[in-house]
Amino acid sequence: MAEISGYPARKAALRLLDAVLRRGETLDQAFGSATGQLTEFADKALARALASEVLRWLVDLDALIDSATKRNLPDDAKARSVLRIMLASWLRLETPPHAVIATALPLLDGGPRRLAHGVFSTLAKRKAALPEKPTLPERAQRRWGTRSDEIAAGLAVPPPLDLTLKDETATEAWADRLNAQVMAPGSLRLHRGQAVERIAGYEDGHWWAQDFAAAIPARLIGAGAGRAALDLCAAPGSKTLQLAAAGWRVTALDISKRRLERVAENCERTGLAADIVRADVLKWRPRLVDGSEAVFDAILLDAPCTATGTLRRHPDVIHRIGERQIVELAELQAAMLERAAAWLKPGGVLVYAVCSLEAEEGEAQAALFDEKGLLKPDKVRPEELPAILASDALQDGRVRTHPGMMAEKGGLDGFFVARWRKAL
Repeated sequence: MAEISGYPARKAALRLLDAVLRRGETLDQAFGSATGQLTEFADKALARALASEVLRWLVDLDALIDSATKRNLPDDAKARSVLRIMLASWLRLETPPHAVIATALPLLDGGPRRLAHGVFSTLAKRKAALPEKPTLPERAQRRWGTRSDEIAAGLAVPPPLDLTLKDETATEAWADRLNAQVMAPGSLRLHRGQAVERIAGYEDGHWWAQDFAAAIPARLIGAGAGRAALDLCAAPGSKTLQLAAAGWRVTALDISKRRLERVAENCERTGLAADIVRADVLKWRPRLVDGSEAVFDAILLDAPCTATGTLRRHPDVIHRIGERQIVELAELQAAMLERAAAWLKPGGVLVYAVCSLEAEEGEAQAALFDEKGLLKPDKVRPEELPAILASDALQDGRVRTHPGMMAEKGGLDGFFVARWRKAL
């Protein structure tokens, strides 16, 4: 079957979907093994694109499939997965129907090819279409309530590429050079589809890729002037780079050896310095000579979370995350917050961030920490946020973004950010 052009990529896409929907893996986790037999970059990119589009539009693709069958196929039926890929290829990637049939039906050799062919042909003759924006799974609609429609709009298309500059005074110069949109001083937005490593300025370390919303937490810490900052759960290092570029002496801590290697690589590429520490936040203890743990002027805790706010780039997340993961991660976040508070010097600032849309990880987590009274809430002021965000993202001195914000400009990830300060 490998001689059919496009077939290997679709076979890999089928493996990716199986890994996400049946085994609960992320697209990133499954990508290496699922595409391991592909030798061409274009085929790997196509496999990823097909799987991603299926996951973005899964509810609507299934509705189309069910409308063309007398008896609904089981959710885990291979024929349903193949039909999802066929419809995504046709309706999202604009592959002609005859090419869809030729490249995808071989996935069902020895199976219900005639059924899949019939369902797809019926939908093609009907000129079937997808809605303007994806329908979210019921769990997501229940959780996100009135924001669901806006969030769904942010899921409709893959996001653009955002960059953070090492030197924000060079914003206009780099915007002209890269033909990029200026989002804020030090933040640029480019059209998607470009290989990051091939963009001017990457090898020389003038910038790093970072979603516009993901750059907010470090912005709220401000300039360092040589003071000490701790970046907890630091990998892959974009916030570490921000802090170092802002003049902080940064300690970057993470539990993953492999991910810390990326932090080191990014520091080397950009010429920015950080003290890299591999440790468990819940076990590590910083100490001064006098035995005190109050070591840092600023701490940034970008805590482990469900990452539902990243659904624009990782559409698998809305199909993998359940109530159990939310509860477990909320408990971990609370423990990390309490531990980090002990490491602040008097007058020091703690910024907590999660790329999650779940209130338990954001608003409720911050309220719980407020009740403990360990630190004083330090409300974010409108002038501290990029101008295009300040009116929408600020809620009672805390930041809440979601993928439907700035939709006309390409959207942004969903984040919650809160800040506290230690009494002098």
